[in-house]
Amino acid sequence: MPKQLGIIDLLALFGFDASLKSKLVRHQDTRYDVPTLIREGWFDLYQSIQARPVFKACKQIVSFIGDGSSRARFFGVYRVTSQQPLDKRLIPDNCPYHEWRESAKHQYTLERCSEFAELEGRVVIDWGSGALACHQHLKNKRVIEIAPPGRSLDAFTDYLDFTLGYVELKELVANPKAHRDWVASLSAVAGVYLILAQTTGHQYVGSAFGADGFWGRWSQYAINGHGGNVRLKELLVSDASYPDAFRYSVLQVLPKTTTAREVIRWESQYKIKLGSRATGLNLN
Repeated sequence: MPKQLGIIDLLALFGFDASLKSKLVRHQDTRYDVPTLIREGWFDLYQSIQARPVFKACKQIVSFIGDGSSRARFFGVYRVTSQQPLDKRLIPDNCPYHEWRESAKHQYTLERCSEFAELEGRVVIDWGSGALACHQHLKNKRVIEIAPPGRSLDAFTDYLDFTLGYVELKELVANPKAHRDWVASLSAVAGVYLILAQTTGHQYVGSAFGADGFWGRWSQYAINGHGGNVRLKELLVSDASYPDAFRYSVLQVLPKTTTAREVIRWESQYKIKLGSRATGLNLN
């Protein structure tokens, strides 16, 4: 029986030195939404400060994001270049997680290793029965999935179970072969969607119909951020944080055979419910 591929086997092909003292780290925290920490730029700080000296004497850590049950998706390899008691000045005043100043006692300087970038986000391992243990000594855990190059999103699960930032949407549209499940699902239905302007909370309600459903309409937004909409164009001109601050989600799924008139009727209903004409970004 052939040997199963392990994570150390795979990383070694890219120069990983397993002789150095290392730990595997799986980030799946009930207190914080880890994808949000990553999206909003707080993950590096979150990972580098600890209540206990969990990376003591480590030379490197192999970082994963919890991907449901016992799955863990590879996030990156980090060199541990220094470790010391926490300097609270390290935590910026604008950090929304004020409790870190009190709960964290140790800080580490972590340097991401670029030689493993090709594997980041693509490799999933079986973390095993110790799914609640967020850090373990280096083990050659079994690789259970390697996604195609360009894959940046988790597997598509449900139309109402996600939101996409603009950067994520661009990556999705730029790499359709690596995201076949997303393309197939978004192309299969029509419906109503929401664009959230994150800096203000204002909302834009739109509809998708025709041969390519949501995929066809959202692909237009990925090109320039406004998809030809007059009000969104104005927002991009007046606020430099856009389109990166847009988030896209599905409000209502309809069969692709639904007439354009019926889809637009549903769109109008959501504009009324959410007040997106009166206080949002819809002009009509």
